[in-house]
Amino acid sequence: MVANTPSISVIIPLRTGDQIDDRLMAELQKYDVEVLVSSEGTRAKSLNRGAAQATRKFLWFLHADSVMGSYSFNTLTHSLERYPTRLHYFDLIFTEGGPAMMKLNALGANFRSRILGVPFGDQGLCLRKDLFFKTDGYPEDAEYGEDHLFIWQARRHKIRLQSIGARIGTSPRAYEQEGWFNLTLKRQILWIKQALPQWWQWVRGK
Repeated sequence: MVANTPSISVIIPLRTGDQIDDRLMAELQKYDVEVLVSSEGTRAKSLNRGAAQATRKFLWFLHADSVMGSYSFNTLTHSLERYPTRLHYFDLIFTEGGPAMMKLNALGANFRSRILGVPFGDQGLCLRKDLFFKTDGYPEDAEYGEDHLFIWQARRHKIRLQSIGARIGTSPRAYEQEGWFNLTLKRQILWIKQALPQWWQWVRGK
């Protein structure tokens, strides 16, 4: 266990058929963190329910297929100590397997996060519990992209983003199942379609 570890609740939403990666649970068991597994039918409801049940100061939202090492955890704790009022996120990598082009997806995700200021949920978002509820949490009425919309809500509440400077892994399984080109194109269209009105609201200060 890391000395002076910030008080962290880890929230993992589960959909039907999901299983938590054994490597993730083995890593989390090394640290003094509260782990909450939540399954409320939709990802947004599961995330909000987990946040409501959490008893620690910081909320760390992870996907069931997230993979990380001790360096990533230690870097997160240092970032929380230094910038406690920011919304923290990791750089993204894809775990082994999957289409050969997945490195491009990781590069795109990290460009979107660092340059455009729009990290997604598979990048291990973490922030103080009181700040989370200040944003009203994940929108449960969204058809998709609840993590994306949550980022815009945080930005409108003047919560600054903070790159942790460490990486977190996620599974490329969906790209294997649907095809790299088809899923990449679909996701790019959906997030840009959702981002444009959010950006306009942010520019107008609404």
